[in-house]
Amino acid sequence: MIIVMNVYRLFTNWLHEQFFLKKLNTPLGFAFLSAIGVLMAFVISSLGIKYGAVVFVGMVSFPMFLYCLFNLPFGLSLIVFVSFMLNFVKKFIDVPIGIAQDALVFIMFFTIIINQVKERDWAFAKHPISFWIVIWIFYNLIQVINPSAASQIAWIYTVRSVAGLILLYFVACYAFSSLEIILKTIKFILGMSFLSALYGLKQEWVGFSDGEMAWLYSNPHTLELFFQWGRLRIFSFFSDPTTYGILMAYVSVFCSILCLGPYRISLKIVSGICVISCILAMAYAGSRTPIVLIPVGVIFYTVLNFRKEIIIAAGGFFILGTGFVMKSTSNAVVYRIQSAFILTNSKDVVDVRMKNQEKIQPYVQRHPFGGGLGSTGLWGRRFSPGTFLAEFDHDSGFVRLAVEVGWIGLFLYMIFIYQCMRWGIYYYFRVRDPVIKNLYLAINTVFFMLVIASYPQEAILQVPTSIIFYLLLAAIVKMKDFDENFKKPISSNVQQFEEKEKLQTAEVS
Repeated sequence: MIIVMNVYRLFTNWLHEQFFLKKLNTPLGFAFLSAIGVLMAFVISSLGIKYGAVVFVGMVSFPMFLYCLFNLPFGLSLIVFVSFMLNFVKKFIDVPIGIAQDALVFIMFFTIIINQVKERDWAFAKHPISFWIVIWIFYNLIQVINPSAASQIAWIYTVRSVAGLILLYFVACYAFSSLEIILKTIKFILGMSFLSALYGLKQEWVGFSDGEMAWLYSNPHTLELFFQWGRLRIFSFFSDPTTYGILMAYVSVFCSILCLGPYRISLKIVSGICVISCILAMAYAGSRTPIVLIPVGVIFYTVLNFRKEIIIAAGGFFILGTGFVMKSTSNAVVYRIQSAFILTNSKDVVDVRMKNQEKIQPYVQRHPFGGGLGSTGLWGRRFSPGTFLAEFDHDSGFVRLAVEVGWIGLFLYMIFIYQCMRWGIYYYFRVRDPVIKNLYLAINTVFFMLVIASYPQEAILQVPTSIIFYLLLAAIVKMKDFDENFKKPISSNVQQFEEKEKLQTAEVS
């Protein structure tokens, strides 16, 4: 094993020298670039410009892929970028970008393992949250032998998103070696979200592209879902309006909290523009769940930051919101927003979901380990068609977990979510740096919104929110390390005092 690791280190060092130090200005580099040029010319002449573009993207992606192994923060940004553009590219060409993204996560994690052979410092992964993540990964891995599972192939496809991407948490914990890196990563996430909002507004005000319209009309069910109240709901780069709307909801709240933070005026102005853009995009997306998340985020922020002026501002927000909901309108967008808070308008949807949950309860009670990963939804219909679970419409992240990994798996997952919220709130009250404290407040609010959204929707499991969730979780674990005045627990202070006394006694002796 040590020999393999040494060979790997030598190979990566050689690649680093060839690509980044010598910049391919060598005979090997000339031969490599010439081969790519010939290959690209052959592909374009034989298969067309579309596949030639694939070769060009691969040519550009390969050195970027290698660079990620030597610069993990850049790799995290690349993964965020791919997660935002994944479904956008798949609308036009069928390429396995998702598999490439998962492979990059695994290779970056393997790079950390290799580095630890020399460094032998696992402090970045020593945290109660890390402990529960390992338990959750292990539980999902042993689901491959679940006797109730109708298909093991579905497990392979599903475990990537449920457990595989969690490795990104460890990569981020290792890469977040300074507060500056964390801030740059968060800024990149917000920048991509702002770009998504602008593209969604372009779809609303300018129109959809020909490729997007062709994708919509290729599936009558998709068109029926997107066309409501006489208008097409926008979805930006993503697969559906709900995923897009949830992203816009929690990003708007996140940026709103930044506007109230200790930042320069220019950053607050940019954050304010992002808030307005995201709110508009969320409204045009036309999904009820994201609309409800806004007041949920305001309530949690008010409780966590319990100050007189915040309570007054929140009260004004709810008074204005109540007036907006009660106002009569003929506008389809405004009516959609109002319908999220009027129970009579959404009673049918709620009744259907409650009946589905009531129907599946006996199955969940009889199967403590569930019916296997990928037994419901898209993978269920693909790999185990005609089964009871494949035809079950779960409509919820928590219900899906209860069905696929059982009530034991749901219990473990809820403990994991509890640990995330507990430590985030704990660090918020103990850090003293105003910037770090503001970021803890924003991230905790986003996490609470996503937990609430996971009941009616699969909020946390959908790309790019799944990527963002684990990056922000790593930020929760690491940010307190960069606060010089972080208030540690009393037990830790006592232990440090005792160690200091022992050291002084030893010096006197």
